[in-house]
Amino acid sequence: MEKVTPFLMFQDANAEEAMNFYTSIIEDSEIKSIVRYGPNQPGGDEGTVMHATFSLKGQEFMCIDSNIKHQFSFTPSFSIYLTCSSEEEIDHLYQKLKEDGQELMPIGNYGFSKKFGWLNDRFGVSWQLTLL
Repeated sequence: MEKVTPFLMFQDANAEEAMNFYTSIIEDSEIKSIVRYGPNQPGGDEGTVMHATFSLKGQEFMCIDSNIKHQFSFTPSFSIYLTCSSEEEIDHLYQKLKEDGQELMPIGNYGFSKKFGWLNDRFGVSWQLTLL
């Protein structure tokens, strides 16, 4: 085995939008590659993401757009966990990720962390943020 990589499947053709958003708000992050479906190519609509990789603070992710509507989507039981180094950072990231999303645990002191928040972003991806 070479490595383990988290894989995100987007159902509304917004994988590229999500990657752009995540890499714009998290420092030291980048989109590494995007392969799009071509015209009349089976498996996806032209221009949507067939396969992409991006990294957030060195953690690589893979993602795709699925043109098949599944009976499932993202679930909060799997989340991306961010350890922030300052109050400004956690507040900024929480507010950005919360836009058009859903708070699961509003940012606050829960005893196990002096500042913690859990939410689903506008794409349905679940995030937990904690202050170091």
